[in-house]
Amino acid sequence: MLRPLIRLVLWLATPLVWAAPSLQALIDAAPAGSTLHVPPGVYAGPVTIDKPLVLEGGGQAQIRSAGRGTVVRISGRGVTLRGFSISGSGELHDAVDAGIQVEGHDHLIENNRIEDVLFGIHLRQAVNTVVRSNQVTGKPLQLSMRGDAIRMWHGTANRIEHNRFQRARDLTFINSQDSVIIGNQFSDGRYGMQIVFSPRLSIEDNRIERMATGIVVLYSRDVVLRGNTIAHALTGGGAGIVFKESDSGRVIGNTVLHCAVGLKVDAPPEKIDLLDVRDNRFAHNIIGLFFYGEAGGHSFAHNRFDNNLTTVAISGVGAAAANVWRYNRWDEYQGFDRDRDGIGDTPHEVWLYADRIWMETPMTTFFRNSPVLELLDFLERLAPFSAPYRILSDPTPAME
Repeated sequence: MLRPLIRLVLWLATPLVWAAPSLQALIDAAPAGSTLHVPPGVYAGPVTIDKPLVLEGGGQAQIRSAGRGTVVRISGRGVTLRGFSISGSGELHDAVDAGIQVEGHDHLIENNRIEDVLFGIHLRQAVNTVVRSNQVTGKPLQLSMRGDAIRMWHGTANRIEHNRFQRARDLTFINSQDSVIIGNQFSDGRYGMQIVFSPRLSIEDNRIERMATGIVVLYSRDVVLRGNTIAHALTGGGAGIVFKESDSGRVIGNTVLHCAVGLKVDAPPEKIDLLDVRDNRFAHNIIGLFFYGEAGGHSFAHNRFDNNLTTVAISGVGAAAANVWRYNRWDEYQGFDRDRDGIGDTPHEVWLYADRIWMETPMTTFFRNSPVLELLDFLERLAPFSAPYRILSDPTPAME
């Protein structure tokens, strides 16, 4: 009597996915190039689509896997996957278990809800693929154990637009090129975007908040960051925007708020093709701009600096001074505009006094703005114990 009862209990506890009908059978029966309108319901994963096909889920079809592997695999050319709820990937990082894995050319992934997955969407050598208006929520794991919401590896000419990502690790673009990432939102992660060896990416109008770091550009030429909003990148010494050995980049019209560092430039000591940083707003950051080991020559124009605890910091003498500064708006500028042309009558200059203590000895950062360091900085400005160092000079500071 006990054994049949145990069997009944185990049968009732079996997840619904095991009893779900097979979507793969419907896919296999559909002619190449046709449109398959999937009826509402729950379908068992995993699923493989390797021929031109349009799959319409209508917002009511669900594909669930039992926590192993990737839920949906797409390859070949010309697949559209639209309007599905996709869940239940495995948890293996080395296998890149994902909600959707995409290979091949000319695919469209649109209006899907992807949740309870390790990696969200894995673009693996995908070309000319659009990922649009999807919502991706990762597994409820510790931050270091999560996968990426988007992972693009060796991709070309892809477009990632108007998606919402949350509870994932990073948005990662590796060895990819000539792609557009526009209008996305990402919160509760580690790196908002990590761009590695990926030239000519255009990152526009994205909103990234509550991260360790906002956007990190590593060893990637001609990357454009335009119109993005990055906020609350505070943990682990995070920065809103980081450029490391990535030349010819453009940082235009971004807003960086409440970060440990607004913009960090870390470049090799020799001058290379330079950064164009203009029309940005850096406000309420611990440090507005931080220069580490760069040779200068970058252009900073028409930027606005508001209420940063420290506007500009450097790693050592020589950084920042060789950069070109024009028409920036500095909240700490103490000059006048007597001819009312919108430009300060005297240059805006930033000098190092007691600031050098915490820049050269990071442990003292804890005591910044304390009465002791404030008094020391005041005395240094009155009667410097040593020659101060000029970090920058903006000959044409903008005034409101």
